[in-house]
Amino acid sequence: MTDSLISSAYSQALEVIASVEPRIAEATRQELADQRGSLKLIASENYASPAVLMTMGTWFSDKYAEGTVGHRFYAGCQNVDTVEALAAEHARELFGAQYAYVQPHSGIDANLVAFWSILANRVESPYLQKMQAKNVNELTEADWETLRHELGNQRLLGMSLDAGGHLTHGFRPNISGKMFHQQQYGTDPETQLLDYDAVAAKAREFKPLVMVAGYSAYPRRVNFAKMREIADEVGATLMVDMAHFAGLVAGKVFTGDEDPVPHAHIVTTTTHKSLRGPRGGMVLAQEEFAADVDRGCPMVLGGPLSHVMAAKAVAFAEARQPSFQAYAQKVADNAKSLAEGFLTRGATLVTGGTDNHIVLLDVSSFGLTGRQAESALLDAGVVTNRNSVPADPNGAWYTSGVRLGTPALTTRGFGHDEFDTVAELIVDVLINTTPGTTKAGDPSKASYVVGDGVADRVTKQSAEMLDKHPLYPGLVLS
Repeated sequence: MTDSLISSAYSQALEVIASVEPRIAEATRQELADQRGSLKLIASENYASPAVLMTMGTWFSDKYAEGTVGHRFYAGCQNVDTVEALAAEHARELFGAQYAYVQPHSGIDANLVAFWSILANRVESPYLQKMQAKNVNELTEADWETLRHELGNQRLLGMSLDAGGHLTHGFRPNISGKMFHQQQYGTDPETQLLDYDAVAAKAREFKPLVMVAGYSAYPRRVNFAKMREIADEVGATLMVDMAHFAGLVAGKVFTGDEDPVPHAHIVTTTTHKSLRGPRGGMVLAQEEFAADVDRGCPMVLGGPLSHVMAAKAVAFAEARQPSFQAYAQKVADNAKSLAEGFLTRGATLVTGGTDNHIVLLDVSSFGLTGRQAESALLDAGVVTNRNSVPADPNGAWYTSGVRLGTPALTTRGFGHDEFDTVAELIVDVLINTTPGTTKAGDPSKASYVVGDGVADRVTKQSAEMLDKHPLYPGLVLS
């Protein structure tokens, strides 16, 4: 696709939008300008290709298609069947999965589908068997009450939030923490690394039905073969949430014991982040869970987003190309460069480094909270997000860390030298930022003061790098 064709397509699309609501067209233009002009280091964000983006803006958005391929509850879904079948085929081939379900709208939807599929598959209950019967109207209120108790009283063991897990892995305020009787495993207090012997001991003691592996802020690789051994020993179903590192799996950076797909019963993921597709979710499963996962709609989901499923198919097709494997390796290499850049400048990293795409910076050594650091960096055009560190004294709101990821800037073409400079700029901001105080003069975990001229200096240096690696090069909006 030529640059002129892409530019023409987007310019005309914005003209059409502006004819109805010009403020939306302007916000869209401004969002592109903002993303072009900032160092995007949020680990869960990336830049989808023009082909993926354009695929979402079609009349597939107008179609209802509850059900599965060939078994819809609406007429006229033959083209949706084609789209969903192609997306699932690409996903199976890309990840070597036995089964793929591409309907989930998001990562949490994918996790909910997986949780309920495990419950439906694993919980031996005459009430559950009744529910799965064709005539659900036979169920009495007493049946439903017993069923709710049995399904809601199962045990889930997941990684704790401050150790790097995700809120959908049993964190109490999330629905996953309310569905299950849950406990959490953490990391070694000294090394901040997963201790598989400790995880095994916890599993033996708790005996969960579901064991969740995967992370959103753990900067190391996981041995999923060991996690499966632990799950098998206690009779648990191993579910892996690979939303953050799916691109490294697809790109063959994680193979063998570090590839979750051959080892987990069920794998969930988002389709954006390191996979560089549209915002959405997906479930990969072993064949024994296929029928239960297929009930995602209406069990958890409503009508699938057909236009997004089409974009998933395009993104998966892109990820099956050799160029994506090269990209994924660069993502991991660049994370190491970023980590080394911090360490040589005296910064403190959780686990002392990284093996994946995440660098977790402990900003307490700068005398700051994560919220203060995040805000100060944003003033300088560096987009990050605050994040808890193990045993975080500041809790999950203010935090003591800042999470950084390399997928987005790697997409723009950043390499070793640029990421070393990024580390230098971040340290420059943080050492020149001081905590603020409340109106009463007390220390504040939120307010901060950036030294004079620092934000402008860092913004200017960032712009020089960004100009060398333009976002969507050749895209010019008229």
